[in-house]
Amino acid sequence: MVLLAGILVLVGCAESPGEEAVAPVVVSLAEGDHEFALVHDGEARRYLVHVPPGLAGPPVAVVLSLHGGGGSAEQHQEQAGLDALADREGFVAVYPDGVGRTSLHTWNAGEYCCGLASRTDVDDVGYLAAVVGDLAARVTFETDRVVVAGHSNGAMMASRAAAERPDLFAAVVAVGAVAAPEQVPATPVPMMQIHSVDDPRARYEGGEGPPFPGTDSTVVHVAVIETLTAWAGANGCESTPVEAEPTVADNGHTATRVEWTGCDAAVVHLRLTGAGHGWPGAPVGRESVVGPATDVVEASEELWRFAAGVFDGR
Repeated sequence: MVLLAGILVLVGCAESPGEEAVAPVVVSLAEGDHEFALVHDGEARRYLVHVPPGLAGPPVAVVLSLHGGGGSAEQHQEQAGLDALADREGFVAVYPDGVGRTSLHTWNAGEYCCGLASRTDVDDVGYLAAVVGDLAARVTFETDRVVVAGHSNGAMMASRAAAERPDLFAAVVAVGAVAAPEQVPATPVPMMQIHSVDDPRARYEGGEGPPFPGTDSTVVHVAVIETLTAWAGANGCESTPVEAEPTVADNGHTATRVEWTGCDAAVVHLRLTGAGHGWPGAPVGRESVVGPATDVVEASEELWRFAAGVFDGR
């Protein structure tokens, strides 16, 4: 074994004297947290990686999770709780960073959102593809087990990336927002979307949300069901979804699973009530801005359960 710049390279041994090894090289990062930089479209970009213990050889899945507008890779890593889940389930958690002139970063989810990234038409789809490619040089994983997820503006970006690169992402999980109805894949991509009807910022029924704190910048959101209906159509689903009985938390918050049937690739929606705009299952820092936290579901657990189901169905 040769350790080079934090990369462990394992080369297969020869079967007998004089016979050259033919086993493929397996590349693995050491367990723990890493930060990497790359240049995409002439701009310096960065991303964080969390590697669970015990991944020195076998291929693993990868979850890219994108922070919300005004957030950062560090903020989302701390808030979402994916690292502990990655340690338990054995996948690599990746936190790409958006762009911004301050620490408040955004993603270019299209014309309607958000901030500097959208105004300057940053190639964030290409950047996320570059992250996957850069990661592949550092850790071995199964390329058909890459999931992209995100929160708020990151959810819009994750949806856009999955729609434009269905060859790259096995599934998408969008929390607290979703892309526009015209941003759907040409080939089926499994989709899970989690959103509260009482979200005070990303309007569930569509419409203009309140200004970002400290600014006069607003976003006009699409109706969640409109995009999910379009995505279900792209995935070959029947037109009318099936609703399960709601789960009710002690504080009265509810979660109702809405699932389309007959699909070539799954489309699932968790419709919450009582919750705000935060990442479900995580605390919120400014309830006056994002609304109340909720534990009626844990978004990270639902994310992985959905992804694992996609993988098992292949």
